[in-house]
Amino acid sequence: MRPKSTSESKKRQSSPSFSATPEYVSRIYFLLRKEFGDVNSPLQYSKDYEFAISVILSAQCTDERVNQVSPVLFKEFPTLESLASAPLKKIEKIIYSTGFYKNKAKSVSGFANLLLNEYDGKLPKSIKELIKLPGIGRKTANVVLNEIHHISEGFVVDTHVKRISKKLGLTKQTDPVKVEKDLMQNIQPEYWMDLSLYFIFLGRKYCKAHKTFCETCILRKECPSSTAKQD
Repeated sequence: MRPKSTSESKKRQSSPSFSATPEYVSRIYFLLRKEFGDVNSPLQYSKDYEFAISVILSAQCTDERVNQVSPVLFKEFPTLESLASAPLKKIEKIIYSTGFYKNKAKSVSGFANLLLNEYDGKLPKSIKELIKLPGIGRKTANVVLNEIHHISEGFVVDTHVKRISKKLGLTKQTDPVKVEKDLMQNIQPEYWMDLSLYFIFLGRKYCKAHKTFCETCILRKECPSSTAKQD
């Protein structure tokens, strides 16, 4: 299909009748797949529960920082049992640099205890059960389901996804819950798992919060918000 021109894109952006067709979503998906290839979470882990804890630590913190801190935490407390019984002060000291360390330490401790005592150390396979665990909200539950169980029960919405999906015309909402609802309606379920990560990577590389690089973005001919000059 012929790429939209700049004028066509601007009309599409301002038109209230613009809708994200399956064909439009598919073009976005395959362009991003061409750019980023097969994707997995950048968080490092060796056990399922370690991944969930790393996601808890990643709140308002970079993945790079978490990947520096989590190996230290899991070396000090190598089992779920040892982590569940770990003194909060020791957890706080190790995870201090991730920010909000007191609340995160409580979440990590509570998560380890409940997972061990109520779920026999195994991560649940549904959002409904996962969000019962301390430190696990809907976004975190979606991330865990995607990475550990390869289940797409919802669409992961972080700040990058919220920003990118709005620029692409996939939502007009700002509340993460409402954004997720729109994305689940506008995007084919088979794309949910990869597209959430693709949007995150796109946001980090081309479409940053305070600066965009539309001229080199892989979606410059599709995105209704693009300022790139068309060929």
